[in-house]
Amino acid sequence: MGILIAKGSTVLVQGITGKEGQKAAAAMCAYGTNVIGGVRPGKGGEAVEGKPVFNSVREAVERCGAIDVSAIYVPPFAAKEAILEAIDNNIPQISVIVERMPIRDVAYCLAAAQEKNIRIIGPSSLGYISPGVGRVGVVGGPKELADEIFTPGGVGIISRSGGMTNELSWQVRRAGLGQSTAVHIGGDLLVGTSYADLLRLFEHDAQTKGVIIFGEHGGSYEFAIVDLIKNGEYTKPLAIYIGGKFASALPEGVTIGHAGAIVERGRGAAEKESALAGVGVMIADRYEVLADLIKPHILLRL
Repeated sequence: MGILIAKGSTVLVQGITGKEGQKAAAAMCAYGTNVIGGVRPGKGGEAVEGKPVFNSVREAVERCGAIDVSAIYVPPFAAKEAILEAIDNNIPQISVIVERMPIRDVAYCLAAAQEKNIRIIGPSSLGYISPGVGRVGVVGGPKELADEIFTPGGVGIISRSGGMTNELSWQVRRAGLGQSTAVHIGGDLLVGTSYADLLRLFEHDAQTKGVIIFGEHGGSYEFAIVDLIKNGEYTKPLAIYIGGKFASALPEGVTIGHAGAIVERGRGAAEKESALAGVGVMIADRYEVLADLIKPHILLRL
């Protein structure tokens, strides 16, 4: 089963005529995702990868019917308008690949989506993949590489890093396991879907037997996991690695790596590890051991 995408899920690509939009459409189609078309104002009637281009999201909905997911591939200055257009047309899930969106625009879009119970993945997300089912975005790279990395299985993967989404998935496969869904949530200060949000979905997914997370020093999203477990909303095995321990020696307010990795005194990697360990989460001292940590717990549940 997995989460976020199912066989036959319909995907629209906003910005499909641009270089990155075309690349993403090709990658998704190659993996078997049901891309029904794309949007680019003024380019209606054209085709990309054999898929129709529409002038607006409204036109796409009128012509194609209900759309499950919109993937946003537009420049940062146009991202707010594109996201709001998808929200206005009631697309229930929006994957925002755009990087360097102004934080004011991100906050506005997240609030607008929340009002209509619409899920946003990202921004700055490479996307997500359920092996053998479909993918949104380019996570995993070309199909031949994705097929080497991903295989259906019981491990859910969440990462703030696009590269580590692939790396952790490969570590899981090398351990003789497979993935239910791997999700790159994005590395910005604000993200539409957090670790805790995804853990709630994984909790109710029959295929997922446990989850591994690649976290980082900045932000407070890991602390929400603690509350989630305390409230009994997530009960499956969970292993996590939190990068950036060196950041404790840096001045408060320094940004390291992603925009979300801002040093915040008293809420860094060590404090996160302590809080998570206190509710039974397995803590990895190196990301390379995450698959080995989770493996025996997965095998017990198969």
